Amino acid sequence: MTLAITIIIVLNTLFALITVFREPRDIAATWAWILVLTLIPVFGFVLYSFAGRKLPARRLFAYQGQDASEMLRRIRQLVNEGPGPSVDEEVAKLPRSAQSLVTLFQRINQTPLATNNEVQVMTSGQDFFERLKRSLRQAQESINLEFYTFYSDELGHEIRDILIERATAGVQVHVLYDSLGSAGTTARFFAPLRAAGGHAVPFLKRRFNLINFQLNFRDHRKIVVVDGRVGFVGGFNIGDQYLGRKKKFGHWRDTHLKIKGSGVYYLQAHFLLDWNASALKKPMNVLDEQYFPSLPKERPGKTNLQIVTSGPDSDDEQIKMGYIRLIQLAKKRCWIQTPYLIPDDSTIDALRIAANSGVDVRIMVPCMPDHMFVYRATQYFASQLAKDGIKVYYYQNGFLHAKTMVVDDQLSSVGSANFDFRSFKLNFEVNAFLYDEGIAKELAAVYEKDILQSSEQTVESFEEQSRWLRFKQVASRLLAPIL
Repeated sequence: MTLAITIIIVLNTLFALITVFREPRDIAATWAWILVLTLIPVFGFVLYSFAGRKLPARRLFAYQGQDASEMLRRIRQLVNEGPGPSVDEEVAKLPRSAQSLVTLFQRINQTPLATNNEVQVMTSGQDFFERLKRSLRQAQESINLEFYTFYSDELGHEIRDILIERATAGVQVHVLYDSLGSAGTTARFFAPLRAAGGHAVPFLKRRFNLINFQLNFRDHRKIVVVDGRVGFVGGFNIGDQYLGRKKKFGHWRDTHLKIKGSGVYYLQAHFLLDWNASALKKPMNVLDEQYFPSLPKERPGKTNLQIVTSGPDSDDEQIKMGYIRLIQLAKKRCWIQTPYLIPDDSTIDALRIAANSGVDVRIMVPCMPDHMFVYRATQYFASQLAKDGIKVYYYQNGFLHAKTMVVDDQLSSVGSANFDFRSFKLNFEVNAFLYDEGIAKELAAVYEKDILQSSEQTVESFEEQSRWLRFKQVASRLLAPIL
């Protein structure tokens, strides 16, 4: 009996090593998966088959080609033909430090500066969904929606019915949703939309693909584009809980942007690429002029921004690189809001360097979990960062889901990417990086208002936690690279 157990352990360990090392991955994730596969025999391999393997490159890059290049060329042409100074002139007006961030995204994400945008900040579900519904009802040509979560609850039905009405009126409607994030929402829910001429498909999901099913790589983006002229990006999904209707979370505190201007082109471009990677039998024409109408003669606004995406289709971790660069550029303040705080070593080092250089670094996280292991890991990293003088706040007025960063008086970021391994490496994400003093001050004012409804967590308060709680935090931290 002892010999049999020994053989099983040896074989399990051997197969674990072979399984993990046959695909290149960072060392932290490698050790985390070895830990899971060796400590949880058999079941660990089942978990790995769903959550550990990489997506086949042929699926990730299926949408890239000459049409995508031509689409981006067309966008650059439209932006340069638009009102006001050229893109190069707008870049030249920025401080040299901000210019370095623009250059970074141009190189690693092929994302030029989008100039002359009108940007509105929304921090409540009531505000966001009222503006969203108003924009959807006004659609005349096309509606493109991409959400991690599209629940079939009261709000989900309301949004779907608006889409049905517009599709019936002849508007082209396309909905892209994540099958795991929208758990419980079946194809039947979207059947009336399809009957009205609209389209809805799950992201990168194929029929009869249980063998290749990947649990780990999720479409966490939140993109809405109406008539190619109005765009939305941020942290809200579609569901009742985002209106504070779920007792478990109570008030839902999030941040979203409404954009008019050239930035909408890049939201549209990323939606089209994601759609064509998922709906292979019903691709959209990325060169169709209706998706990229000419800019109005009058400049919509004065905000310059870049729409940046990241995901497992690239090793560049573009949004994480942007976060790190923002932290490096901070001279006075770097204020972060995130529901999940599970940074890797590079972001931890950047935060510590900034704090120890005299920058006012603050991180705000929720006071409650929605994923227990993730929350315990968040608590662990919060306690460690507090030791370096970083101010940590627990938001007390419901659930904080905002993903924002404010640096000094001009730079900021709002989007879908959390401050964690999953958003950095595994999820498909989208953020707007903004170069605007007014937006930075507005987000800073929101942050200060949120502090009034938060409790500061000090080194002493973390040390007063029970040993059992600290053990759960440390144990969760070991799994951080794969949570």
